Amino acid sequence: MLKRPFVIAAVLFGATRFADAQPAAESAPSTPSSTTSSEAMEDPQVGDHWTYEVRDDISGDLKSTVIQTVTDVSGSNIGIRVSALNSPNIGYLTFDRSWNVRNNGTWRYAPSDGTGISPPLAVGKTWPIKSNDTSISANANFKRTGTSKVTAKESVTTSAGTFEAYKIETSIQAINTKDPSRKIQVIETTWYASEIDHWVKRSSETRIDGQVRDKSAMELIEYGRR
Repeated sequence: MLKRPFVIAAVLFGATRFADAQPAAESAPSTPSSTTSSEAMEDPQVGDHWTYEVRDDISGDLKSTVIQTVTDVSGSNIGIRVSALNSPNIGYLTFDRSWNVRNNGTWRYAPSDGTGISPPLAVGKTWPIKSNDTSISANANFKRTGTSKVTAKESVTTSAGTFEAYKIETSIQAINTKDPSRKIQVIETTWYASEIDHWVKRSSETRIDGQVRDKSAMELIEYGRR
């Protein structure tokens, strides 16, 4: 199991910003709007990889450079190896085929964390988030609820290139089942590009009991296929 700082980077890279403190979410598709995407999305393949810079949005400091590589693809799951430059640690994430996290090595999400997509994407489409989290190593459980909405389709430029991306705004609240007075809120914005079947940017703010605890941003700097 990874040390906590690397777990947080790995989880951010994967989707959920709750890491060791938070719950999971599930996405169930809603009725699409009249404008649906006609873009073909290629299936992921072993060896596909995406590299991101992860920054602390409070201090502006670069936290890490994270590489996510596909190690396994099945009918329902995608296995991902997560590594960071200048670190010997390796982590593993299990996603469903819509890039919702099911297992991050610290938490299991039933049925998934809900921070992926809900294809076909279209501006105006919304879907609910509802799930349970179970800690793998500790006696902790959370319930998570929220919503995601596609609010725009925008041209996004990073050092990896220029992409037509869907802007997805996600709001999640997580409650500890043993202490419902403790609440965690996460606001996440994701720019997902169909052409690379991944996000090109993602920002997240985490509040615990109303106070900001973390603000992070990640940006694609390189990607490719084996």
